[in-house]
Amino acid sequence: MRIAVAVAACGALALSRAPVATAQIQAPAGPPPASAQQPPAPPQVAGRILTLEEAVNISLAFQPQIQARLGDYAAARYRVDQALAPLLPQLTATWTAARARTVGTTSGAASGSIGPSFGTSTVARISLSQLLFDFGKSLAGADAQRKLSEVAMEDVELQRQLLALAVKEAYTNILFAQRLTRVNEQALQRAELNLRSARGFFDVGTRPRSDVARAEVDVANARVDVIRARNAERLARVALNTAMGIDVDTPTQVQDNLVREPFEVDRLAVRAEALAQRPEHRQARLRADAAAAAERQAFRNFFPDITAGGFYGASRTEFDEIWELNLALTWNIFDGGGRIARWREARASLDAAQARVRASELDIVREVEQALLSVTEASERIDAAQTAVASAQENFRLAQGRFDAGVGTILELTDAQLALTVAQNTEAQALADYRIALYRLDRARGRR
Repeated sequence: MRIAVAVAACGALALSRAPVATAQIQAPAGPPPASAQQPPAPPQVAGRILTLEEAVNISLAFQPQIQARLGDYAAARYRVDQALAPLLPQLTATWTAARARTVGTTSGAASGSIGPSFGTSTVARISLSQLLFDFGKSLAGADAQRKLSEVAMEDVELQRQLLALAVKEAYTNILFAQRLTRVNEQALQRAELNLRSARGFFDVGTRPRSDVARAEVDVANARVDVIRARNAERLARVALNTAMGIDVDTPTQVQDNLVREPFEVDRLAVRAEALAQRPEHRQARLRADAAAAAERQAFRNFFPDITAGGFYGASRTEFDEIWELNLALTWNIFDGGGRIARWREARASLDAAQARVRASELDIVREVEQALLSVTEASERIDAAQTAVASAQENFRLAQGRFDAGVGTILELTDAQLALTVAQNTEAQALADYRIALYRLDRARGRR
């Protein structure tokens, strides 16, 4: 049931019997959004060594994913304008033309003869309406859209942090692959030296042919490891270039920073910083605020709207003046329970959004703790790996001397060489993991 109360003052009113054509023009609500600006061309990075900070800044400036998030934020701000539009005056222009057929006495014919006649009527008008009071429904809807626009703004910062982390990880992976390449190239050189020694001993008859075969296998395996390490560097460079938003074929060179730095942190302070700086947590709170505004809007839909309006125009053929002023109260008393269901839905959505705020807090604290533990674990692995490298180097030196003196076996030498290569690879892995753990801790804290 729908109740409408109207007060109208009307001038001459022209009615058409059979309207056949209607044209309506709605005044635009505002100017169309400006087209997105094209970002400038990325800087030239070939031929110079990039620092980590430079790589991150290039990504934040030129990665198209940032531009996409900025476009989403602009669209969200325009949705706030759309929500506020019903509170402003609404101006509409209409023009209606109709041609009607009537039956009556035909002029010029014999008295009493009846025949059809046709007439055309035209009505043009301009209508203006203004919402006077809707119990805050429109304002609540605009508030919800405003919170959602702030969610979109936080999504921009979230994408920046994720891209910064991607750049840092790809940057570190390049350095790790380069370190592995050097380690495996050294292992290849040692294997080739052992092969030459084994062949020399075999030629003079002091070593069997099996020593030469074993040394050849070691050389082949070392070459495979070098190939893998070089390809890993190429893959990491592609990932870094993509994260920076530049051509994947760019021969990007990076500055080596695979070193362990002193690290001390206050766990409670890090947790507080993460809860304050993480965009995901701010988004969860903003979504809860938007859900609260939507719940208020759904509740206020139970109340009526008060609207003032009027129109002015003329009718053809005489162009008689027509006008009207009105004041209307519209109240949808019963709609089959739809409004109650929508209000209950809004209440349930609000409860869910508030629960997600708490869930985001737990997730953030978990990520911070995991990042701290990863930093500590990687730092301890560096100490153990460096000790293992020193021991493996000494063991290889002794095995090399025994083999050259003719008292050691090829198996002993190759085992010592393999142990040294594994220890050096483990040290490089620990250093890379340490740097990545630090970067992930920065991300968990809400830093770029």
